[in-house]
Amino acid sequence: MTYVWLLAGISIFLMTTFMCFADDYRKWVFYYLFSAISFGMYFMKRWMVKRMTKHMEYLQEEKKKNN
Repeated sequence: MTYVWLLAGISIFLMTTFMCFADDYRKWVFYYLFSAISFGMYFMKRWMVKRMTKHMEYLQEEKKKNN
């Protein structure tokens, strides 16, 4: 699911850039917001996965200490 957000961000960015050159940029420039949201979701998902991995390692260490 992480790479879906990355792919969406890249494709929206490229398509918006193409449409800005092909058509009036004032009509398409706000679509960059959707690209930014997709990239934000990608980086948020990556950060949360790393955070959860560290937390799971911490829980395993605590379990070993208590036993």
